[in-house]
Amino acid sequence: MPEIVTVTINPAIDIFVNVGRVEPTRKMRCSPPKRDPGGGGINVARVAHRLGADVLPIYPIGGQIGKLLHRLVEREGIASLVTPSHVETRENFTALEEESGEQYRFVLPGSRLHSAEWEAVLDRLASLKDRPKYVVASGSVPPGVPEDFFARVARHAKVHGAKAVIDTSGPALAAALDEGVAVIKPNLLELAEYVGNPLDRDEDRIAACRKLAAGGRSEIVALTLGEQGALLVTADRAWRALPLKIEAVSTVGAGDSFLGGLVATLAANKPLPDAFKVAVAAASSAVHTPGTGLCQPDEVERLLADVQIREVARIAA
Repeated sequence: MPEIVTVTINPAIDIFVNVGRVEPTRKMRCSPPKRDPGGGGINVARVAHRLGADVLPIYPIGGQIGKLLHRLVEREGIASLVTPSHVETRENFTALEEESGEQYRFVLPGSRLHSAEWEAVLDRLASLKDRPKYVVASGSVPPGVPEDFFARVARHAKVHGAKAVIDTSGPALAAALDEGVAVIKPNLLELAEYVGNPLDRDEDRIAACRKLAAGGRSEIVALTLGEQGALLVTADRAWRALPLKIEAVSTVGAGDSFLGGLVATLAANKPLPDAFKVAVAAASSAVHTPGTGLCQPDEVERLLADVQIREVARIAA
């Protein structure tokens, strides 16, 4: 029985290479490519699996790249529910310039899906016989898929008696919040865009998160702040995590690692502050990992001792 089911409507294979220097026109000789499964929900499932949770990712695949994606996920010991797509699964490309240490990320759009293809993903979710604790929908929405797709995922989660967790942005996030969910994980830019304010201070950020929680749109808001750390806010409590002092090698996968750590710990019935600490440690581990790698369990365990969180706001009952 999966504790966590993830839905990825715009999956990908992430390709990572090293290159000496990025320059226009000339040929740039790269290192052998490293290929990893990609797409928000798939990455969340991979992280949660590494941290001991039972997971089941659902996603569409198309063409030879889609078949490779499925094999790469299975190679990590994760069984998937896949649905067919008439279009080739997309690829993303990241190049690390060795001379500067800068990363260049090229994120390709997903191809347009027919209505029958995205509906098949929802049908797979609806037809689950076992009821998960959490249903996580994460990532972008490709052309042809309605903006309320993640809201529909949340609706199916409620039918299963599961908690819906959403990590997306723009109209897809707004539609999911209109449906009402258990957890969202925006970054600062995504939340500021949603509320229409810059949110420069923690006080403003907590107020914005609390408004969502108190209004029934999201019970928990996990707000990632990059090098500033993170906030975790409910209707009556808020915690602040300080950033760990580690050398950032790559930010790719940090957000997915954060969410995977959070949901895996909650699925293990641990308290919310404990889940927040694991999430911060997982994100920090991912930042310390080169390329498109995610967090590593042994490093998450090691970093946990260094994670500092404090309660910063509480409303008395």
